[in-house]
Amino acid sequence: MKLGVNIDHIAVLREARKIADPNPLDALGIVKKAGADQITIHLREDRRHIQESDAINIIKLSSMPINLECALSTEIIDIVCELQPHRVTLVPEKREEVTTEGGLNILGEQSLLKSTIQRLQDNEIEVSLFIDPTIQNVTVSKNFGVEWIEFHTGKYANIYAMLFGNLDNTHHSIPSLELSRATLSKMLKEELTTLRLLSSDAMKLGLKVAAGHGLNYQNVQNIVKIKSIEELNIGQSIIARSIFSGLEEAIIDMKNLLIR
Repeated sequence: MKLGVNIDHIAVLREARKIADPNPLDALGIVKKAGADQITIHLREDRRHIQESDAINIIKLSSMPINLECALSTEIIDIVCELQPHRVTLVPEKREEVTTEGGLNILGEQSLLKSTIQRLQDNEIEVSLFIDPTIQNVTVSKNFGVEWIEFHTGKYANIYAMLFGNLDNTHHSIPSLELSRATLSKMLKEELTTLRLLSSDAMKLGLKVAAGHGLNYQNVQNIVKIKSIEELNIGQSIIARSIFSGLEEAIIDMKNLLIR
C-alpha cells in the first residue's frame, strides 16, 4: 500500500506566527528518504496553510509525485493547470470548517465537475474525486472518467475513536455518544465492510482507490487489510508524532504499518 504524506500541518505551524519557519519545502527530502510514495498538499481558497508559493516550489523541486487537493474554484483550477501536479484531488471546502468534513456532492455539482475534470485532463493531470463511500458516488465517479477516487474515512475514524475511548480524535458528530460498545463494534464492522465492498467494486470498474481522513497509527491497520485500496493519504497524525520522534521516524513508523 502506497503512502502519501500530507504536509499541510507544517504550513499550519508556520502560519500560526506568520513567519518563514517551518518551511514545508524542507520536508521533501525527509519524506522521500523515509520511504513514502508521494507528497500531498491542499491549496485552499482561504490560504490558511499552504500558499501558492509553496505549491509552486514543491511541485517544481519535488522528485516525488505531488497530489494537490483543491476545491471546485475557477481561481484555484487556473493555478493548478499552470502548476501541473501529477494528480489533483477535488475536495469540498467550507470557510468555517476546521478540516474537510465530508466528500464531494458529486450529484449536485455534475456540470461544474464535468467541465473541471475535462480541463484538468486536457492539461495532462490525473484527477481523483474525494467522495463519501456510497455505491452511487462510485458509479457517478466512473461516469465522469476520472482515474482515481479517494474515500473519506472520517466516519470510520470517528467510530473507532468512540469505541476505543479516544473521543478527542473525533472530527465530526455522530448522533449520540451514549452508544453501547456492542453497537459501536457493529457500526465499525459495517463501515469497514462498506469500504471493502465499494473499493472492490471501484477497482472492478477500472478506478484506482485511495483513502484518507482521520487515519492514525491506531486505526489504520484495519484499512490496510482492504487490498483494493492501494493508497492512503495521511497528514495530521504523522506531523503530530514528528514533534516528538522526528519526521523521518514518524513516516517510517506509518509506512511499516502499511506493509501487508
